[in-house]
Parts: sequence; C-alpha cells; structure tokens
Amino acid sequence: MEPILSRQEIADLLCAIKEGQVATEAAVPEQSAKFANAESINLFHMANKNSCQLRIPNFDIILDTFAQNYSISLTNQLQRTFNISRIGIECAIFHEFMTDQKNSGAIGVLNLEPLKQGALFILDQQLSFTMIEIMLGASSELEPLKLDRKLTTIELNILKSIMTKACDDLSKALNPLIKINSSLIKVESNSRLVSITDPDAEVVVGRFKIQIGSLSGELSMLFPVATLEPLKERLRDLLSVRTSNFGEWSERIIDEILAMETSVIAQSGTLNLPLSKVLSFKKGDIIPLDYDPNSPLKVLVEDNLKFFAKPGIYAGKRAISLTGVYE
Repeated sequence: MEPILSRQEIADLLCAIKEGQVATEAAVPEQSAKFANAESINLFHMANKNSCQLRIPNFDIILDTFAQNYSISLTNQLQRTFNISRIGIECAIFHEFMTDQKNSGAIGVLNLEPLKQGALFILDQQLSFTMIEIMLGASSELEPLKLDRKLTTIELNILKSIMTKACDDLSKALNPLIKINSSLIKVESNSRLVSITDPDAEVVVGRFKIQIGSLSGELSMLFPVATLEPLKERLRDLLSVRTSNFGEWSERIIDEILAMETSVIAQSGTLNLPLSKVLSFKKGDIIPLDYDPNSPLKVLVEDNLKFFAKPGIYAGKRAISLTGVYE
C-alpha cells in the first residue's frame, strides 16, 4: 500500500512547488523530442482513397480511356493540340466536395441512361474562359484573359458543345462494360444549384489536367458510387483472362463484317477473247455469248459462284429468282 502524506508533508510539498523547487511537468524523452515537429498524417483520408480504389476497381482504366478519346475529339473540333492526362482519383462526400467548388467555372450535368444517377463535368474557372476564347477564334499567340467572376449564360451556352462531345467519349469509354446513352442535361456556374445525389452520398472524383500549348487547367468528373455499383463486377473482370471481353470484341467484329457492302453479279455467260480483238471493238459489233437461255444464271458474290437463278420481272423492274445454291 502506498504511504499517505501527512498534513505537514502536503504543506511542505505545496510550498516547494510555489518556490519552483519541484517541477510539475515531466521531462520530454529524447526520442519524443525528435518527433516534436513531425507533420501529421490524415489516416482517414488515406484509408478513404484506398477504399475508393477497392470499392470501384479498375475505374481508372475507364477514366484514362476517356481522357485519350476526349483529347483527340477536342483537337479535331478546335484545331488546337490538346493533351489530357489523369492526375488523380479519389472518394469524397458529395456536399463537401461541392462546397469546395466555390471558384469552379462551368459545371455540366450529365445523364447516364440507363444508370440510375448521372455525373458531373467540372471545368475550373480559368480553363472555362480559356476554352471560350479558343472556341471564339482567339489567336494562340495572345495571353488568355484572367477573369475573376462567374460565367454568363451566353458563355455557358458556348461551352455546351465541348461538353456534349465529352458525353460521346464517355459513352465510348464505358462501352466495354455497358452501353449507355450519355447526354448533357444542363450547364451551371453555381455549384449550389447542382444536385445529382444525396448530400451525404459518397462520390468518386476523377481529376484531369488539360494542356493546350503553354496553357493548362483542371477538369474534374464526379460519379456517385451508387451509379458505379452495378458495374463493379464488370470492372473487376476488366483485366481478367476469364472476362467475356474477347467474346464481345469478336461479336463486334462479326457485326461490322455483316454490315459491309459486297458486290452481287447475275452472270448470263462468259467469253474469252484475245486483247487485240477487244481493242478493235466498235459500235455496232455483235459479240456472241456461250449462253443457253434455258439454263439458270450464275450468281457471283465477290467474283465467287454462290447461287443459281432465273431472270424475270418484279414490281415492274428486272429481277432474278434464286433457284439453287452452288455446293
């Protein structure tokens, strides 16, 4: 049992403390002093990023594909060289992220039919004004205007065309997973007027850097996690050998081949002649054919015999009726 101080011992101790003879704070160990100025680490933020990658696996591949397609589309549309690269992907809470977008430029609200929720396409303020100048034909040698204001309705309407192009490229990027019909619903400059999900809902944010010569800006794309949840299994299998992507590619190739045009010739007869005689043909010459009117015509597909047919008239036009298949 610890000894109990007497009243006199307590009085002497308090007196010594007042006179500074007894230290009231423990000495800082040398090892602790080394870390006194260490920077703090937000473990929750780090875990949040990791959980985002785990919950929506391989979504960075979709974003990188979109960036590649969109850079080509902007280059072709605006006749300037655009380089777009992804600089990050993270998870956030919707209302917290939108609250931080006080200085955002144009915010496009995208529909991702048949997915139940849409997405946001966000250009930073300086990039928005730069894109408007380029679309209005400003010279690449001029320095861009640096304006600190909200975009006007006319300026927002000008930016609609490049956002519509982004919808097309996003649909292409998601095509290996699902066929969507992405479209632009509206364009806003006030982040408080934009709502595509619940305020406390978790969202995935992809950040991109857009480089236009010596100019650059940031583009963000926001997707509610609830929108991407139905695609999670397909995203997980995106790089797997057991995925059905190879089957999808083969089906697509087959569809393209079946849509190709080919030549079909109904041949009544053939004739072999020397080239010198062909060059001597003139108007009015009669060329006999080795052809029996009672025998079926030969139907050639790309110069290969495939069918037999007989000639006739259908709906007032000359036609052939297939009578057999060449084996």
